[in-house]
This record gives sequence, C-alpha cells and structure tokens, in this order.
Amino acid sequence: MKDKKLWSPTSTNTNLTKYINFLKKNKIYKYKNYELLHKWSVKNKEKFWESIWKFSKIKGKIHKKIINNEKNIFKSTFFYKSKINYTENLIQKNNNDDAIVFYSENKKNRKVSWHKLKELVDSLSFFYISKNVKKGDRIAAILPNIPETIISFLAAAKIGAIWSSCSADFGPKAIIDRFKQIKPKILIITDYYYYNNKKINTLKNIDIILDNIKSVKEVIIIPYLLNKKEYKVNFKYHNWIDLIKNNKNSILYKKFPFNTPLYILFSSGTTGEPKCIVHGAGGSLIQHKKEQIIHCDIKPSDKIFYFTTCGWMMWNWLVSALSANATIYLYDGSPFFPKMDCLFEIISKEKITFFGTSAKYLDTLKQNKTMIKKKFDLSKLKTLASTGSPLLPETFEYVYKNIKKKVHLTSISGGTDIVSCFVLGNPNNPVFSGEIQCKGLGMDVKVLNKDGKSIQNKKGELACVSTFPSKPLFFWNDMNNNKYKKSYFNKYKNIWHHGDFAKITKNKGIIIFGRSDSTLNSGGVRIGTAEIYRVVENIKNINESIVVEQNKNEDSRVILFIKLNAKKILDNKMKDLIKYKIKTELSPKHVPKFILQVDDIPKTKNGKIVELTVKKIVNNEEIDNLSSLINPGSLKNFKDRKELK
Repeated sequence: MKDKKLWSPTSTNTNLTKYINFLKKNKIYKYKNYELLHKWSVKNKEKFWESIWKFSKIKGKIHKKIINNEKNIFKSTFFYKSKINYTENLIQKNNNDDAIVFYSENKKNRKVSWHKLKELVDSLSFFYISKNVKKGDRIAAILPNIPETIISFLAAAKIGAIWSSCSADFGPKAIIDRFKQIKPKILIITDYYYYNNKKINTLKNIDIILDNIKSVKEVIIIPYLLNKKEYKVNFKYHNWIDLIKNNKNSILYKKFPFNTPLYILFSSGTTGEPKCIVHGAGGSLIQHKKEQIIHCDIKPSDKIFYFTTCGWMMWNWLVSALSANATIYLYDGSPFFPKMDCLFEIISKEKITFFGTSAKYLDTLKQNKTMIKKKFDLSKLKTLASTGSPLLPETFEYVYKNIKKKVHLTSISGGTDIVSCFVLGNPNNPVFSGEIQCKGLGMDVKVLNKDGKSIQNKKGELACVSTFPSKPLFFWNDMNNNKYKKSYFNKYKNIWHHGDFAKITKNKGIIIFGRSDSTLNSGGVRIGTAEIYRVVENIKNINESIVVEQNKNEDSRVILFIKLNAKKILDNKMKDLIKYKIKTELSPKHVPKFILQVDDIPKTKNGKIVELTVKKIVNNEEIDNLSSLINPGSLKNFKDRKELK
C-alpha cells in the first residue's frame, strides 16, 4: 500500500532534538524542520561538521579551516590540521560496567568491562610496539566475531597501525587475494569457530596462507575459549593468553592527523581482484558518531547488538558505538541455530535497546512465518536497523505485525565504500512502508537521471553531489588513483556515483531498488531487481529468487531463477502465476522469458546475492575470484542450462 504509515514517534526527547537545541543555543542554525536542517547541513559544511565534532564531544585537537578543496569531491579533505586518537575516543570509561558482551551459538558467553578493555588494549598495543609495528604498518586478522577481535583492532588504532580483517569462514584464496595486496606485518587468527552446530578448524589453511603472504613476521593465535593450549603447527606463534599475561605496560594516547588511515576494507571481489579501500580514523569516527547518536538515537545507557561478521562493514560501524559509551553485543555463529529465533532470546534476556541485522535475515524470518512478539519480552527494544539489501514493504510490515508494533524500524543504506550511510533513519519522523526515512545530515544525496539532472519521485542513480568526510582516503596500490576514480567518478563529473538504483518519494524518503549495474532494462524500461523479488517471493512456496538479463541478438530477455521450499517442484501452474503477477504488478516487458528452478542462490559471505556473477554465467562471460562466495557450488545450477542456449 502506498504511503502506509507504520510508526510515528511518541516522544521527541531524542538526541536529534538535543542537537537542534545545541545549534539554537550556540546561534549556529535555527531549526524549522528536518528537510530544512538537511539543506543547511549540506550548504554549510564547515559549520555543520564542526558542530558535529563539538556536539558529539570528539576528543582531539580541532583546527580551522575545516575543509580543504571543498568544491572538488575527490581532492577535498576534512579537518586536515586537526588531530585525534580513534581508540581514545572509544575507551572513555574506566569502570567495571560492561563494555562488550559476547554470545556464541555453542552457548559460550563472556563479558569485558571498560576497565578490562582498556587494560587489554594497553597490553596488546605495547606488544605491537615491541615487535616494531609503526604508524602505517598493517595488522591483519582472520577472526570470528569475538571480543578479542575488537581488542586487537583498538590496540592497532591506538598506535596508528592500519587494521584489516576477514571473517573466519573465508577460504585461503579469499584471504590471500585480500591480504597479499596490503602486506601485513602481523597476522592474528583463532584456532576454530562454530557455525550451524559444526566446529570448524581455522588453522588448517594457515600454512598455505603464510607461504603466500611473505610479509607476515609474527602470528598470534587466539584460543576461541581462551584456554591455554599448545598448537602443533609449522611456524612460530604467540599464544594470546601468554601475550596478554606478560604485557602489563601502558602507553599514552598519541594524537594522529584526522585523516590517518584506520582500516582497509575490501570490495566483494565477485567481479575481479578485491579492491583495497582505505578509510581514515577521523572520517569514520565523526560519521559514525553522527549516525549513531543523532540518527539512531544511541545513548550511554543503550545496549547495541548488530548481527554481523568481521568481514562486513557493519562490524566496523558497531565497534564505533563504544564511542557513545554504549555497551555492544557480539554474536558468533549461525543466526538460525539451534532455532530460527535464537537472536531474539538474547535480545529478550539482555534487554537490548538497539538491534541491527541484514534485510535478508528479516526476509528469512518472514518467509518462515516466525512469530516473535508473543514469545519474547522486547519491551526495551527501541530501534531495529536493517541494511545489506533493500528491505521490501512486506518485510517492513512483517516487523510491525510479528516482531514489535512500537519500534523505530530504521532501514539504512551506504556501504563498504564509505563505511557508513548515505540514507538512514530519523527518530523524530514517521516510518512509511518500504521507505528509508531520510538523507543523512551532511550527505548531499540526489537521485539523478542519465543526464545528471536531479529528479524527484522517479527512479534514477543514487549520487552524492558534494563532499563528505567518510569517503575513502585512497585505494591501496592504486596507481594515480585510477581504480578509485573509475569506481565512483566515471559516470558524472565531480559527483560521487554510488551504483544504486533509487527514488526519492513525496515523503522525502528513499527507496532503493537494487544495484544499478544489475538493473533490468528490458524494452527500454528500467526495473530494479528488488521490485521483481518483492513480487516473486510473496508467492507461496518460493523461498528465494535471482533475476538477470541475458543478451540475445542485440536485445535482451529476462531470466528468473527460483529456489522453492523443500520438496516443491516448479510446474506450469506456478510459472503462469509468476508471469501474471509480474505482468500485472510491474511491467509486461519484464515477464521472464524463462523461469528455472535451482537448488540454491549464490551469495557472498555477507549474504548478498550475486546478480552480476549469474548474469555473466548466462551470457557466457568469464567469471573469476569466486572465493568471496559462501556457496560457490551453487553456480552449477546456472551453467550450461539447455533452455538458455
């Protein structure tokens, strides 16, 4: 239903309101409504970002001028004379309250207090220095989502080293493809982890990894259960237990330039060698503070639980929530073991106030008709965040019907490229079904047509037309910034082209229809893949789907692959129903030429379906670097289909 309002705030006692009052009190800007505040924030960037620094109480030395080369997005820099220490901004408490709480699917859990967190970070940073790690050296990790991963990262950031992590489930090729490019000095790994009731040995591939990454001088092994043990391996290593026990020294926080590299994130690698995206300490910190404190209304008493792995940028985002003096919660393992709703057991038990997850997770709960609200006490849950892919209107409505009626559902969208969001939530405004609430403050977001003209209530390309502090500093090993410029500045001059197909609605909300490079353009009419999935996956017994275009005789045709519920077979009756639904609800031009059943849908390790890879397969193009897929074996479903010859 169009413009279906699902939630309205019952109180405006929010951090956004406090920020508005801060602007008024300091005679910076007199607020009228969010739309006008947003316009002010992008037209007065120096005042706006300086106000965010001061309102969010960033610790550091701020110097003016705030922005250099403001008119040139690529060349611009923020706070280029200012200094901070990222870790100092995250560890501001020093008491026995919980800083990090960890749960594993195997029922193991532990807590780390603020005092202990500071102590452990001090110990490890001293160890790094003792091994000659200097500012700008890389420290790489192959780790599950455990507290020690965060400790290792914060210790690196404290001394100006650059962090990079892969999820523990990455195979050796995926790890080598990423880390070999950045030449880490230290590698940190765990001995095993659990997933879907299986204990998985992480050390089995370490020899081949070390053989290929010659830069590694030291290896640290973290026992998953923090138990003292010896490992039969062919290399020298440091056991985490001994390392922490033997290093009780403390070092002062040194302040580094605002744009000091903090971490390297990687593109998915499904279309070639993963790009190494370098993000700065200051840009990441100030952007996360703005998003978490103002847009997500996170307060010091809050308990923040984002279901993520260490290979997804939401892990980096979650860690920054420590800077709001909130407690963060980690979960390692399958979100559906031992049962579909196991994460909500934690939310209920721990009285979580902010829960974040992927749209795919919520879609799966919806597909399985999982009823949450009558089973669990979610009285403390204020905000539910979703990202990773478009959240469909039906899933919005599922959340309010089956999870919690009075909750701020904040769909957010940005990505690894900016380690933050372009569009996200607003605690003072209503939530409409299928719509992301607003553009982020300071983010000059537009939807553009092919000529680069701004359009409203029409589909086009999501873009950012002026600079922002969390854009990448650079890509690693990118001669003359060629990959960087090609990735974001090729389509429009001096405009960040993000690659999402989107629309700004009459409510000033945003709808994301999927990646623009996989948008269907059959008959000259563009349809986002998310629109197809919305129609198809609401048909009974269809579990998942993936849709691509196949080029044929200088034209194209739509091919739809569907995964059905167990033991169900695709018949002509279901095919006719699918075609009828797409024809009547979307467009006759997008009725699939073929509808084919598959056993599984290929996804990255972050749960995103890989439309471009499948598109290459059906068009007989070469594909490579499938190490980023969690289920590469599923690609056999799409190869050499006789129907597509």
